[in-house]
Amino acid sequence: MTELPDLSRLSDAEKDALIRLLWQRLEKLEREIAELRDRLAQPAKTPDNSSIPPSQGRKAAVPEKPRREGPRQGSLGRKGGGRPLSCEPDETYIAKPVCCVHCSAPFGEADQMLHGRYDKVDIPPVRPVVTRVERYAGRCRCCGGVTVAPVPEGMEQGSPFSLNIIALAIYLRATHAISYQRLSRLFLNLFALNISEGALDAMFRRAKPCFDDQVAAILARLRRSRLICSDETTVRINGRPHWNWVFQNEQVVIHVIRNTRAATVVTEVLAGHRPKLWVSDLCGSQQGHSELWQVCLAHQLRDCQFAIDAGDTVFAPRMKALLLRAVVLARRSKSLAESTRRYHLRRLNRELTRIMALSPVNRDGKRLRKRYHRIRSSLFTFLEHPEAPPDNNSSERELRPTATYRKVTGGFRSNWGADLFAAVRSVIGTAARKGDDAYQAILAVLRGGAVLQPG
Repeated sequence: MTELPDLSRLSDAEKDALIRLLWQRLEKLEREIAELRDRLAQPAKTPDNSSIPPSQGRKAAVPEKPRREGPRQGSLGRKGGGRPLSCEPDETYIAKPVCCVHCSAPFGEADQMLHGRYDKVDIPPVRPVVTRVERYAGRCRCCGGVTVAPVPEGMEQGSPFSLNIIALAIYLRATHAISYQRLSRLFLNLFALNISEGALDAMFRRAKPCFDDQVAAILARLRRSRLICSDETTVRINGRPHWNWVFQNEQVVIHVIRNTRAATVVTEVLAGHRPKLWVSDLCGSQQGHSELWQVCLAHQLRDCQFAIDAGDTVFAPRMKALLLRAVVLARRSKSLAESTRRYHLRRLNRELTRIMALSPVNRDGKRLRKRYHRIRSSLFTFLEHPEAPPDNNSSERELRPTATYRKVTGGFRSNWGADLFAAVRSVIGTAARKGDDAYQAILAVLRGGAVLQPG
């Protein structure tokens, strides 16, 4: 109805129907207005009370630090601090005065003292080293057979680019989120090496089987693990949403990219393995895959803070204080005796029972109370099994490069490219567990090495 009809022409029944219709519309509009008012009354979500990343939060003004004055300890005459002197300089330049600038009197060795010592650091121009290979073949005069001269490893015919160049390209691509176009320009401008985008693509395709073999070995180790932590974040392939899953513990890291967020991904990755312990957030697809579950307390602390910001003064403040006590205990749980851990567990559970008996009136407080009735047995699992962390921050740290890659590049253009990225991140994360840096881990895989520790 776009305009009000002529009421004088309507019968009593038609007027009654019109009134009922307008009344229903009025009730609907009042409900929508009430919902909008409730939404406006909700506190703003920040990195402190939700899962919004810190990069999207408003930064507080940082006061300017006072400048240091005076010489830095360990140096001569250097003011304001600075980097420490190199232990093994490549060259040493010694500057000694010959004569006095005031009266021109000559200086002897005994007249001079060390006035200052500092380093000047430079990088020489980096240029590719090109080795021309001239390979001869000999024809036997006796049998007529042809023998081709052998060449050293790495000098075989095929791609002109060495493993060092391939490792550097993969490192820059997967770790620093550099696109094909920028990567091609980087090689040309910094190293005077012309590599087209097509050559980079072919280079990555040839390297992929090396990483696939390592991922298979890492996956086999994961399927024997007692503890698994998991999380996921969104990525895009050809403009379509996918999810980058991570499964990790103190020994291994596995990244997989799939087009679903469902529990079938976990079933596929674990292939029937059921670990003793599982650490994750409240996502339903990451629950029910182990005997025991430790819910991420970092997420719960932020949810409690949101409920406090929303006006709950009964339940959320006390629950947050209890969770903070648990987090403090977790920092030293591995050093505590089993009897001490069980004592603290009993105290936390008694306090939790008292908190659960409260009756909050705030909507967010009621929501939290209902949640903790359901998952209270999974809040303090880390005290019974100290190998389990109280939060899932390690998984979030593993996914942070994926989020950066998504923001910088916008996503992937092919499924094989996404799979290669996941394999490289798995290798880098697993190598980091034993202290290896990313570039050396990539180079080792290309050379046929392994990133897993024996065992």
